[in-house]
Amino acid sequence: MIDRLIRIAAPHLTGLALRLFVWLIEAPLIGSIILSVMKKQNNFTQLLRNTVIPENPMFRPEYPPQGKPSKRVLLRHNWRLAPETGVAVLDEYEEPVLRVEKALGCLCSYDPSQRCHEDSPPFLYWTIRDFAHAYRNKLATPSTVAEHIIAIVEEYNNKKPPMPLLILFNAEEVRKQAAASTQRFEEGKSISILDGIFVAIKDDIDCYPYPSKSGTSWLHNTREVKKDAVCVSRLRSCGVILIGKANMHELGMGTTGNNPIHGYGGLSYCPSSST
Repeated sequence: MIDRLIRIAAPHLTGLALRLFVWLIEAPLIGSIILSVMKKQNNFTQLLRNTVIPENPMFRPEYPPQGKPSKRVLLRHNWRLAPETGVAVLDEYEEPVLRVEKALGCLCSYDPSQRCHEDSPPFLYWTIRDFAHAYRNKLATPSTVAEHIIAIVEEYNNKKPPMPLLILFNAEEVRKQAAASTQRFEEGKSISILDGIFVAIKDDIDCYPYPSKSGTSWLHNTREVKKDAVCVSRLRSCGVILIGKANMHELGMGTTGNNPIHGYGGLSYCPSSST
C-alpha cells in the first residue's frame, strides 16, 4: 500500500502533441524505448515491488455461478458454489426488451407514495421507475421532460465560461425521439420500462449520427460512425431517448472530465465540484 504522494515525471500532452506521442508509443521499436525510459524515471518497477495489497488474491469468482452444479463440483469447491437464490440468468443474445423485463423482476416492488410526498427533499433524484410511473399515469410525458432537458443543456452551454454537459447535441433530434415515445404511451404501446428514459452516451461510444471523438479534436476524422454501438443499439430498441454525446476527459485519460478542447462540464448542481 502506498501511503504518500509520489511525483510522476510524465509529459502533459493534449491535441496534436498527444496524437504524435501516441503514434511514437505505438511504433514497434521506439515505443518500447520511450516506455522503458518513463518507467525508469518514475521507479515504476520498484513501486510495484514495494506495493502491499492487503486483500487476499481471488482464485474464483466472488459471486456463485448460476445453474445447478454437479455433485463432483460441489464436493470439490464446497457449498459456496451453490446457485444464489433470487438471481435471474440473462441470455446475452436474448431480445433486449425481454432481458429488461427479467431484470426488472429481480427488483423490489415499487411504491410511488414512498418516493414523492410532503416530506420529500427539495432535490429528488428521479429513478427510471419514477419516470415510468409518471408516464404511465399521465403525470408527465417524454416530450415535456425533453423540453426541460433541452433548456438546461442550452443554459449551461451559454454560461460564461460555458459548462458543456453535452459536446454533441441536437435539440430537434431529441424532440423527435421524445415525440415518438409520447405517442407510444398515448396509444398504450410503450416498448419497455426504459421507454422515454433519457440517456447521454459517452463520447468514446458510437451513437449514430454523432461522430465519436473520445474527447479529442481529431479522432473522429480517422473513422466514420455508420451505426450505433451494440450497447447503444440495445438501449434504442428498448425506447431509450439518446440525447447526445457526453463530455469526457481526453481519450479517457482522467476522471474529472476536465477537457481542454470542449471545456469543463462540472456538476450542474455544484459547479465547484468535478464529475
